[in-house]
Amino acid sequence: MIDVTKMNGSKVTVNTDLIETVEEMPDTVITLTTGKKFIIKESRQEVKNLVILYKRECNSIDFK
Repeated sequence: MIDVTKMNGSKVTVNTDLIETVEEMPDTVITLTTGKKFIIKESRQEVKNLVILYKRECNSIDFK
């Protein structure tokens, strides 16, 4: 899950597995597979980087 900032300044945590699209038009809009949309302050590239970091973090967890 990643934390992003809505336009009103509040933070929201988004399940990366539910992200369908991330568009810049000019504000960044995340659309989930559920149809829910979030307009956020982060750029499309920042969202992409957050998702990559989260996925790397998940894959490096040691379950010993």
